[in-house]
Amino acid sequence: MRTDSFPGTLPAREHLPAAPAGTPVLDVVVPVHNEEKDLQPCVRRLHAHLVRTFPYAFRITIADNASTDTTPRVAARLAAELPEVGSVRLERKGRGRALRQVWSASDAPVLAYMDVDLSTDLNALLPLVAPLISGHSDLAIGSRLTRSSRVVRGPKREFISRAYNLVLRGSLQARFSDAQCGFKAIRRDVAQVLLPLIEDTGWFFDTEMLVLAERAGLRIHEVPVDWVDDPHSTVHLVRTATDDLKGVWRIGRALATGSLPLDRLARPFGDDPRDREIEDVPGGLARQLVGFCVVGALSTLFYLLLYSGFRAVTGPQTANALALLVSAVGNTAANRRLTFGVRGRAGAVRHQAQGLVVFGIGLALTSGSLAALDAATSAPAHSTELAVLVAANLAATVLRFLLLRAWVFPDRRTDGTRPTANGPCAARSSARVPHRVIQQPRRHPGDVPSQQRHEHHSGPAPQPARPHDTDPGDLR
Repeated sequence: MRTDSFPGTLPAREHLPAAPAGTPVLDVVVPVHNEEKDLQPCVRRLHAHLVRTFPYAFRITIADNASTDTTPRVAARLAAELPEVGSVRLERKGRGRALRQVWSASDAPVLAYMDVDLSTDLNALLPLVAPLISGHSDLAIGSRLTRSSRVVRGPKREFISRAYNLVLRGSLQARFSDAQCGFKAIRRDVAQVLLPLIEDTGWFFDTEMLVLAERAGLRIHEVPVDWVDDPHSTVHLVRTATDDLKGVWRIGRALATGSLPLDRLARPFGDDPRDREIEDVPGGLARQLVGFCVVGALSTLFYLLLYSGFRAVTGPQTANALALLVSAVGNTAANRRLTFGVRGRAGAVRHQAQGLVVFGIGLALTSGSLAALDAATSAPAHSTELAVLVAANLAATVLRFLLLRAWVFPDRRTDGTRPTANGPCAARSSARVPHRVIQQPRRHPGDVPSQQRHEHHSGPAPQPARPHDTDPGDLR
């Protein structure tokens, strides 16, 4: 994955302060390729809508993707006639490439894009960007697949869209409902950190951006939209679907190997109630218990299946030891990834070694139970053996969780040490170390610009700065 020119982690979300007159708050990008007929009516309609309804200054940027018709001339004419319209020429095709270039160069704090056919009703534009302006969300997407959306399109496109989103949910555990709706927005501070990690330059750009943002714990706002299909769309469905599936495989492999530096996208989640220091409540305990129970139930079922298979060819003690050994390796790996949020290969061997010690304790408990059963009954039934093993495993479960939490995957937040995990849970854990952000007093023109200092402290988190404590020209 891309990791070059990484600008650093994200600041805490804030409401965008008032901007000087003429400074654009929103930059709407319209990517086009050979759209000489639709470009002018689209941009004029979008411009008129923003002038009439949008309460902030805005900019419309036409991103020409290597058009070979008169699209560049139409774009230049629109830029000359409408003061809020600009155009950018790219010599290579790719919607993702166009968005990356324009968003990276834009000075507007909120960045958006929409398809040139304006299939999405423009009344959804203000609800799309409002959560980004307020500081509530990091990204916003229009969704055609929510219950309150109203969509007019053919059955083929409906099937492809829903099938694609089912693939994303099944393979990448995506929770957003519509990856490919051409109606999205992102805060500029988020884009500056997220864009260097995105590899795709075509249609999969949207999906990759959303998956990375979601896995990093960023907040994605969904807006139900009214959408009418463009029957003259030039999108090649088969080729696009093939490229998207390749992208899903690439992202899935990167997530499985832990090669994505998602912790770099972490915000200091000081306003998140899940990250507040609360007395007598261990951080993340409820989530870890749920994950541990799910992993435990699955590994117990796996263990019983293995035991039944090994028991057909060997004695109960040997079958128990083999089944418990195999399931213990899988249990440690699953708890490492799912329960305690540890990603990447760092420390994996040590964790497995410690997990084998925990396995030894479980082996002693279950083997002792089988020995006690043999001593009590000369030829116990198979169902009786399984019942005894289930009881022994339940008795060992509580001890196993305590050992995993306190010894194998300890939480080092108490001494301020950053966990070694490479993922959103690791980033969230490290972000829980109390911070204090000191805002310098507002300075007058000509003074040196104020800087923020970060220093650790052990006291309560300060109250957020009032709106008038921020320079109105400081758009972030």
